[in-house]
Amino acid sequence: MYIRGRFILLTLLLAAGQTTIMYKVYYATSMRTFIWLELIVVIAVILLILFYKRVVKPIYLIGNGMELLKEQDFSSRLGKVGQLDADRVVEVFNRMMDQLKSERLHVREQNHFLDLLINASPMGVIILDLDRRILSLNPAACRLLGGIRLKDCFGKPLTAIESPLIEELCALPIFGSRTVRFGDASIYKCTRSSFVDSGFNHSFYLIESLTDEVFKAERKAYEKVIRMISHEVNNTTAGITSTLDTLASTFQGAPEMDDVCEVLQVSIDRCYSLSRFITNFADVVRIPEPCCRPIALNQVVDSCKRFMETLCQEKSIELHLELVEPSPMVMLDAVLFDQILVNIIKNAVESIGEEGQIVIQTYADPPSMEIADNGKGIDKDTESKLFTPFFSTKPNGQGLGLIFIREVLDRHRCLFSLRTYPDGFTRFKIAFPQN
Repeated sequence: MYIRGRFILLTLLLAAGQTTIMYKVYYATSMRTFIWLELIVVIAVILLILFYKRVVKPIYLIGNGMELLKEQDFSSRLGKVGQLDADRVVEVFNRMMDQLKSERLHVREQNHFLDLLINASPMGVIILDLDRRILSLNPAACRLLGGIRLKDCFGKPLTAIESPLIEELCALPIFGSRTVRFGDASIYKCTRSSFVDSGFNHSFYLIESLTDEVFKAERKAYEKVIRMISHEVNNTTAGITSTLDTLASTFQGAPEMDDVCEVLQVSIDRCYSLSRFITNFADVVRIPEPCCRPIALNQVVDSCKRFMETLCQEKSIELHLELVEPSPMVMLDAVLFDQILVNIIKNAVESIGEEGQIVIQTYADPPSMEIADNGKGIDKDTESKLFTPFFSTKPNGQGLGLIFIREVLDRHRCLFSLRTYPDGFTRFKIAFPQN
């Protein structure tokens, strides 16, 4: 019994020792494993840091750069990361941003200069969008189209503007150009072209007023021609008339020379008629400068109506006055202006022929007047030739009446127009300057 007990005790001691040895062995093994694991973790962290610096951070920087480009923020720059390849990318990117900023600033300066140039240009500029709607009008275009405003026609088709000039613009082919003349004696050169913006073609129109230049050239030309013709014809007719008068006086009283005297008298009358004809041309050149003073417009119109009433009654033409009260006061040379009113009414009478109507109206705001008649009217081809030297639709016309009217109205700084409207009435409109 005692021996068995000691054997069991010895067995337990041996088992305990073996367990201790096994634990020590396991512990040592676990420590080595832990150390290797720690080493692996440290190496992994180092590799992750290197991966972040070499791969992730450059990609992140590139992503930030893409965001800057997307937001069009050309003022910001990327910082270097201490990695050679990434820093080279950063340097190239920053140089690109500097270039983009410089180019964008240059484009803005050019656009600003172009805007100033367009707004200050005396040439009208109309820019359309892709749907051929009005995108922009410069001040000159607004003025040439009758004082319209951009905000009133922005986004509308070009045909929404009621103007004879717009009709001519719409008829132009792309890259086409045409010079047009209207019933208000105005002359324009119209051009249609296009430019590329964001890869799309935008149409635009240019309107150049040639009125003053053409008038000056015409005036210089016909003044020179009239002076030369007047000088030569008057000198020639004076000599011929003097000779014929002498011959007529010599043959007078001889019965057998009555036929000769009659022929001589006809020739003398023709010479005087030719001289008067040339004098009419010369009078256009010698129009005096108007001596303007404040005068009631209704008074001038009423005086002219009394003078022309007899001629109208002979043709069975009704002459009506529709005068605004109180009468607008305008700066006029009454003598010169009375002459152009007589010319206008006389033209209206000749256009009507027999049995018609002439209506003269005055307006206070703005001071203006209108002479309307229901005569045969003016076709488009004739309208483009009005107020040009020596053009007339009358069989024996000299083409001076409208030139005289144009010169006098220009010297009074009046705006005027002559055209036939859809209601069948031909209207001569005159607007006086507001001082």
